[in-house]
Amino acid sequence: MTDIELKEKWNRFYETVPYQLEKVKRVKNVATAFNTNIDAVVKISGNKLKKLAEMCKISEQNLQGPTQITNGQDAVRGIIKCFTQGIAEEWLCDGIEAFRWLQDNIGYDRLQMGGQGGIVANAMAVLKVQNVYVHTASHPKLQAEQFLNSGNLLASDEDGNLCKACDVNRSNDVPLIHWIIEFDAGDKLKLNDKEIVCPKANRFIATYDPANMVLKKDEGFLQNLDKTGFDYMILSGYHNLTSANGGIERVKETVALIKKWKKNNPNAIIHLELASTQDVEVRKAIIEHIAPLADSVGLNEREALDVLEVIDKSEFEKVKNVKLDAPLLFGILHKIKEKCHSARVQLHFFGMYLTMQDKGFKISKEQNRSGMMLAATIAATKAGTGHINEYENLLWSQGKGVSDVGINELEKLAEYLGISELSASGFCDWKNYEIIAVPTILIEKPLTLVGMGDTISSISLVGAL
Repeated sequence: MTDIELKEKWNRFYETVPYQLEKVKRVKNVATAFNTNIDAVVKISGNKLKKLAEMCKISEQNLQGPTQITNGQDAVRGIIKCFTQGIAEEWLCDGIEAFRWLQDNIGYDRLQMGGQGGIVANAMAVLKVQNVYVHTASHPKLQAEQFLNSGNLLASDEDGNLCKACDVNRSNDVPLIHWIIEFDAGDKLKLNDKEIVCPKANRFIATYDPANMVLKKDEGFLQNLDKTGFDYMILSGYHNLTSANGGIERVKETVALIKKWKKNNPNAIIHLELASTQDVEVRKAIIEHIAPLADSVGLNEREALDVLEVIDKSEFEKVKNVKLDAPLLFGILHKIKEKCHSARVQLHFFGMYLTMQDKGFKISKEQNRSGMMLAATIAATKAGTGHINEYENLLWSQGKGVSDVGINELEKLAEYLGISELSASGFCDWKNYEIIAVPTILIEKPLTLVGMGDTISSISLVGAL
């Protein structure tokens, strides 16, 4: 089969996406926890970054340092690192000085929903899941304004009662704000006498979030969830923790809670979304204590490398500076699957989504493929339009065609595994696992990349009906 024929076949597969979207309305209850916040989004240019570097006296000699923000120089170091490599990372702000520096020198272009919990909740609501329960450690009016005005999207108020999330105003709560600093592929930064070209559009996240940094729980949410139950739980927020701030103990504290949820909702699926966890000890704790309890785990290629670093240091050293492609990422995913013991692990990377799951898992290979194509379509819509706030606009990217990049990666993986049917159907059996791989729709000049991974993972799962 030629590349053109293969691409045409996949475009025909994608014609089923509108039907798949309609099926999501059957899903009764989805819960998201733990982290919800406000994102302050700003686009930064190479010229602006140059001025900030000069102001903070940044040079090639002082670009190295801890991945934590205590002052402006730390923040600029992080932005430059991500800009020069075209990668996404999230660094935590330590102290009010860093927060004020970001306010004064970075600012924002717009405010929007932030945190995996909040982003996924809005996505599930607009997909018309019947009931969406969102955990909020802080829920003042400014936070409420970031939720969609939708009757199926619920949070707890000051008295612990379930209400429309957009109407809740826990007036004593403090807004939690994260800076999403985006940059464009091809933009240029002149650092001292060296010109650096950004290889890929991406973003740097600077987080000041005292409540989510200690994984503060909303008791109203927990009590209501005991009554309502759930079909899917999308779990995240652990990446905000640090070992210096009791993060490992806080990871362990949630083990009993997750076990209770599993006991009370035996047919539900609990999905753990791994994010960029800078603290290595916390990262280890998440893999050792939380991932084995999850039915499903989601991550991107950068996060896959982060996990590899803590489960196989020698292998990490071999590949950390190598260009990652589908065969190499497949090997990393396999190691993660073996270590995490989660029934399903999904990796999303440029041009392709890849799922590895136990044979006989409750979501079939065909259902996975359908959910992943739905996610790819809606993710492309988000990238192309900047948001997915309206049901009628979710399929904006339908019919745009799968990417050549994705087709090439799929073919490379099929050849690597020696299983030609993988490229033609998108799934196959391999050893004790089922493999599902989907080429995606790519938008040449995305308007936003914020929350893309959360959107992909959650819709891939909940949309796999």
